[in-house]
Amino acid sequence: MNRLSAIMTVALITGATITSCTQTDNSSNCSEQAPVISKSDIKIEGGRMTPEALWAMGRIGALTVSPDGSKIVYSISYYDIKQNKGHHTLHIMDADGGNKQILTTTAANETGAAWIKGGSKIAFMSNCSGSNQVWEMNPDGTERKQLSSDEKDIEGFLFSPDENKVILVKRVKIKESTADLHPDLALSDGKVINDLMYKHWDEWITDAPHPFIAEFDGNKITCGIDMLEGTTFDCPNRPFSGTEQLAWSNDSKKIAYSCNKKSGAEYTISTDTDIYLYDIENNSTSNLCKLNEKQANYGYDTTPTFSPNGKYIAWQSMKRDGYESDQNRLCIMDIATGKQKYISEKPFDSNVDTYCWSNDSKSLYFTGVWHGASMIYNIDLEGNLTKLTDGDYDYTSVALLGDKLIATRQSMYEATEIYTIEANAGATITQITNENKHIYDQIERGKVEARWCKTTDGKELHSWVIYPPHFDPTKKYPTLLFCEGGPQSPVSQFWSYRWNFQMMAANDYIIIAPNRRGLPGFGLKWNEQISGDYGGQCMRDLFCAIDDIAKEPYVDKERLGCVGASFGGFTAMWMAGNHNKRFKAFIAHDGFFNMEQQYYETEESWFANWDLGGAPYEKNAKTLHSYANSPHKFVEKWDTPILLIHGDRDYRILSSQSMAAFNAARLRGIPAQLLLFPEENHWVLKPQNGILWQRTFFAWLDKWVKGNK
Repeated sequence: MNRLSAIMTVALITGATITSCTQTDNSSNCSEQAPVISKSDIKIEGGRMTPEALWAMGRIGALTVSPDGSKIVYSISYYDIKQNKGHHTLHIMDADGGNKQILTTTAANETGAAWIKGGSKIAFMSNCSGSNQVWEMNPDGTERKQLSSDEKDIEGFLFSPDENKVILVKRVKIKESTADLHPDLALSDGKVINDLMYKHWDEWITDAPHPFIAEFDGNKITCGIDMLEGTTFDCPNRPFSGTEQLAWSNDSKKIAYSCNKKSGAEYTISTDTDIYLYDIENNSTSNLCKLNEKQANYGYDTTPTFSPNGKYIAWQSMKRDGYESDQNRLCIMDIATGKQKYISEKPFDSNVDTYCWSNDSKSLYFTGVWHGASMIYNIDLEGNLTKLTDGDYDYTSVALLGDKLIATRQSMYEATEIYTIEANAGATITQITNENKHIYDQIERGKVEARWCKTTDGKELHSWVIYPPHFDPTKKYPTLLFCEGGPQSPVSQFWSYRWNFQMMAANDYIIIAPNRRGLPGFGLKWNEQISGDYGGQCMRDLFCAIDDIAKEPYVDKERLGCVGASFGGFTAMWMAGNHNKRFKAFIAHDGFFNMEQQYYETEESWFANWDLGGAPYEKNAKTLHSYANSPHKFVEKWDTPILLIHGDRDYRILSSQSMAAFNAARLRGIPAQLLLFPEENHWVLKPQNGILWQRTFFAWLDKWVKGNK
């Protein structure tokens, strides 16, 4: 059987039977849960950003507009350092930002809001009953009622347009446990492993998210039918996807979904994720990305969405299998003919990050990064492109609000807020939330500006420079080179709660953050240059950026530091053996030290195959160059203090990498420190760990860069 036939055969194995489940009465009185984490009233001394101020900020998340366009429900997450946890809350406001009201009044987490019943009710997820279930309430937060009573946690839901059905995302068991195999060893935590992709991101793979089609009679949601029953596939795709990977057709008879229908070793070397169309009435599935060989696509295909008129379906699409950072194009398919075209590929030489249809189905709005900022664009079905926004910002989502747009936006000055935008070029933009004004009013923030310099091969390199508050150009400042991760994620106008540039500036550092080779927003050729050249031009770009700004009289070139995470952590470790005494200290978070070790350890082997050119034993020009640039091969030239940080639940880059680097530094007699987080993954998500991260980060820099010993 050829590959295409195999995929189509698997696609037909969708749920035709009702999966047995138990509906339980697990309701409880949420008002008994306490204490409630809500908006902070923090008082900040000294007028500078602090770790505590960062964690006191409300973090705006998803939003949804009422059917009549008059109301907006949106989520905010709050965190409490003492309790070491967060609280996910729902809020509502008028479309102009007036009459703001918090809907969540208990300690239960409430997320995933959606308007139902013509806008008279809001459906949402809550763990009030002890597990995550679907509830409904009035738009003022009253008359809360539990709609689902499943024995499993609901991870996401999506009502059909006619609201007779709802997709429930639930976990299903796909692997036998030790107790299943050996009932007399029920307390053993050993894992018998026979194939790859046995762990992913931060979890051991024992189950998979599956979409269940459930019935809804207006009062109760049934357990539902597993669309992928009998398979081990993820839908939504791990580790970050949600219900945006599922879409109902306008007539409520079909479901489009994104799925990588591979497992084990085949999955770990392939990014071939397709859009499938499931017909509920005849229980059949078609693969829209493989309808015929002429237009078959073998890269990432995700986030399907039907047009308002029902004639088209759109999705994001990458061309090449195994390349997770390929250009993310906007694909449009005519449902009647099956004809597909990639409308954004030529006019926009960057990635489509988020998108939505226009009301008339004649165009789409999307966000995409160009020259270090993510803007909103409109593109019609013929590929005619119009830029709608401008400025030093990152627009991170876009949706319709009647005849306007509603979007989330952030920058290096402030965290995410919500804005309304007139849907035309040069449109009026209005901020309708100001969640963290009480914090911004208490601090001074540093100036951010773009800087360009020449690279060693004569190209123009863009960087962002962030200056300390009350910057005085007559003084000299210690300066940090920020090395981006990814390796192909942009240094755009992002706001981070860990790698926060205003926090670094508040500690009186200048930061230069270059968009080195291998980052999107400067054309496909620029973005792709890094693959197979980890120790090459991308590093020369970074040296150019720090050397260029070091010429300024306000930069103390005797006090330079180099910091980064993931690929940025690799960069810091590589530079430790190649920096020619530029830097006084390095900080590497979740970086890889031994590239051969990384090839065999990481769970997503497609990444290493593409970027490193293959396995270490495959002797070709790309692999020989790649593995020759492994940081561990330059340890004999290490001469500078280095801090290594890692999470033990990071299965993308194992913590053994930072341990090995730490050991190497100490055996060489080089000052080094190791900060390990046993329960964190590739990120740092717990409040107290986040505070510890910041304190350790700046203590190291202050000691070795500033010289405050």
